[in-house]
Amino acid sequence: MLWIKALHIVFVVSWFAGLFYLPRIFVNLAMVAPGSGAERARLLLMARKLYRFMTVLAVPALAFGLVLWLGYGIGRGPGNGWLHAKLAVVLALLAYHAACGCLLARFERGEPARGHVWFRWFNELPVLGLLAAVILVTVKPF
Repeated sequence: MLWIKALHIVFVVSWFAGLFYLPRIFVNLAMVAPGSGAERARLLLMARKLYRFMTVLAVPALAFGLVLWLGYGIGRGPGNGWLHAKLAVVLALLAYHAACGCLLARFERGEPARGHVWFRWFNELPVLGLLAAVILVTVKPF
């Protein structure tokens, strides 16, 4: 079980690296001056590759988490409400991941995006998710 837990943590950390960095690329895309085609194309290429890579990393993170929950019974039984809360956080992070994909598609289509300040705030959301998940798993408050 400890190997599964270790791999789960490694893939979660790797997935989060993408969740933290992709919106920073969006900040830069939102700041690209009109007519800067090469800069825009380079940032879009980086964003596409990162989104693909972080999606690949999310799959084993989720799979190992499911193995811990369903295979080893972590979080089952009374007094494990923390796991339900953590699963809600994971679902919210998956929605954030999907939202990043939608935002990337809008940038690729050249549709008007939000301003760089909005993307700076959007970039902070996974920090809150990480904080909540770590506290829930470590402290197990309920």
